[in-house]
Amino acid sequence: MTDPLVATAWLAERLGRKDVQIVDGSWWMPAEGRSGHAEYLEIHIPGAVFFDIDAIADRTVDLPHMLPTPQAFAEAVGALGLRRDATIVCYDTFGIRAAARVWWTLRVMGFSQVFVLDGGLKAWRADGRPVEAGQARLPTATFAPAFRPELVRDVTDIRGVIASKAAQIVDARGAARFRGEVPEPRAGLRSGHMPGACNVSFDSLLDADGRMKSAADLAQAFAATHVDLSRPIVTSCGSGRHRLGPGPGARPSRPRRRGSL
Repeated sequence: MTDPLVATAWLAERLGRKDVQIVDGSWWMPAEGRSGHAEYLEIHIPGAVFFDIDAIADRTVDLPHMLPTPQAFAEAVGALGLRRDATIVCYDTFGIRAAARVWWTLRVMGFSQVFVLDGGLKAWRADGRPVEAGQARLPTATFAPAFRPELVRDVTDIRGVIASKAAQIVDARGAARFRGEVPEPRAGLRSGHMPGACNVSFDSLLDADGRMKSAADLAQAFAATHVDLSRPIVTSCGSGRHRLGPGPGARPSRPRRRGSL
């Protein structure tokens, strides 16, 4: 499988298999007044465990959603029962938002068979798939910490990218935040965007039902903002680490360039 997305039918056929693990990564902005974990306890895909992106992060800094150390990540995710030899499917209640952050984080930390459920819980329920409530649990897992530095860019790297223009910076926030027309949702942060960045709002890449748009529509969305999909790309959003796009030869068909939240 080369597509990072899977359909609800694909997951429904494999529901309950021990080699397929499901992760609910639902998360909402503070001003939205909703709790991903509370909603998970009310309803989720059967067998799904909850991945808290606020908790599975570097808690020693005052910046949200920064990657934890590989050791801390291995301990937290091992406690959830996630295994590197399993196929993991991430989803959220929005459609595709926080699930993409969980997908990327798992990949950074050495998980290779990780996918995002196209349309998330919204599509799952619309397609008449089963759900359950309460806290699902998996047997705890133990594995060696791992880290893929080629998928991450820190602030020093980004300054170099801005200066050299060796890669394109794509900001996945909404247009008003990108242009600095509205305040950031977190106090103390300046409005605006990094010099030279392009804006492709993440929700502009989704259909009304929360599923990812077609490959042709995605290509058009990037072309409209003058993003060259044949060149290296670094994505960003409102918090967390930046990540490196796959570079030359990448296909525009799926959310490989989703930024952090």
